Amino acid sequence: MLVKDAEEIWGEFVDLLQKKCSLAEFQNWIAPIHFVPSNDSDIVLEVPNVFVQDYLLSNYRHELISFFPLNSKGDPLIRFIIKEPKREEKVIEPVIQEEKKESDDRYEIKLNIGYTFQHFIEGPSNQFVKSAAVGVALRPGKSYNPLFIHGGVGLGKTHLLHSIGHYVKEKHKKIKVQCITTEQFINDLVDSLRNKSVDQMKRFYRNLDILLVDDIQFLQSRLNFEEEFCNTFEALINQNKQVVITSDKPPSALKLSERLIARMEWGLVANIGIPDLETRVAILQYKAERKGLKIPQKVAFFIAEHIFNNVRQLEGAINRLSAYCGLIQTEVTQEIVETTLSELFQYVPQKKVTVESILKSVSSMFNVRVQDLRGSTRKKEVAFPRQVAMYLAKELINESLMKLASSFGGKTHSTLLHSWNKIKKQLETDETLRRQIQMTKQNLES
Repeated sequence: MLVKDAEEIWGEFVDLLQKKCSLAEFQNWIAPIHFVPSNDSDIVLEVPNVFVQDYLLSNYRHELISFFPLNSKGDPLIRFIIKEPKREEKVIEPVIQEEKKESDDRYEIKLNIGYTFQHFIEGPSNQFVKSAAVGVALRPGKSYNPLFIHGGVGLGKTHLLHSIGHYVKEKHKKIKVQCITTEQFINDLVDSLRNKSVDQMKRFYRNLDILLVDDIQFLQSRLNFEEEFCNTFEALINQNKQVVITSDKPPSALKLSERLIARMEWGLVANIGIPDLETRVAILQYKAERKGLKIPQKVAFFIAEHIFNNVRQLEGAINRLSAYCGLIQTEVTQEIVETTLSELFQYVPQKKVTVESILKSVSSMFNVRVQDLRGSTRKKEVAFPRQVAMYLAKELINESLMKLASSFGGKTHSTLLHSWNKIKKQLETDETLRRQIQMTKQNLES
């Protein structure tokens, strides 16, 4: 293929994409690609990084096949080359040696000693995110880059960020890593502007192997700082250096430039959710054990059922219990928990509960049909869930026993009362049943 023809075809292809995609998409993903004249039969394209290459091949394969010749496998005859990053730092190499000590002091990494992978309690809500963080720590720049972790306050985002820092410092001693908050980055830039040392700051951040940034949401509405961060981010990514970012929202929900949002969505975006009941209990017991505090399992479940939005609040509850029980030399009981932690307890606004909603929730929990619960079969796999539903109906609905019983296919009030007494007594010793009923109640409230 003649070079002129190839360049003309590429130009026509770019014109087509400019009409098809949004301005932001075109500027972020298509405009950075440049045609490189070549005598080969392949079309040669220069891309800033492998993400742009993958984006083009994944999203516009049909268009590429229509415009360019194909190989024997039916793929477009295109060869990509990665643009070499500029290395301006070498010009001022003699200065770096003199400034190194000052730079190390100023940008010394600060990690929380308790925030390690070993101290992170894993559960269904955070298992995927932790696995991604471990993958990044094991193979920086090669697993998920960038890694963007988002979730609510106190769910473990900072813990995972610091865990990566600790692991890398221990296992990869030659790798340069920095862990900062967004506020620290902004303060560094302000100080550098004041001291006329912006070039020194740029050299430090852009020569890192791993950059860990906490709470990127604080960069919103700060355009000048956002631009410098975006330039630093791109410089690192283009060199295959690892970047990990945390936020309280996913990239698309942040009020940042489309350019930066697109960059943050290049790699893996992972959500860390609220831990379930069993995970919260595991966290409580682990934190209590580290403080030398013994909490009965039943009491731990009671705390976890009433503090559920935030892991930090669970840790605060353990600290308060530890102090109280240590001062008055007593064991942890449910009465003490209710006295000392009542202001931390969280309550979900109650929805109106009906017999129908109870039947649906119980049928889901015990894997039986609603019509069977209303029916008369005495098979154990149906009769027991029916008794649970009757127990919940008496506990949660302020109606007469006769009216409640009639909702269960015309049962009598004595049948409902018998069921209530049986389940109530069994709850005193059956921990599994207690959890099943608690989860059924949570389903009713959600």
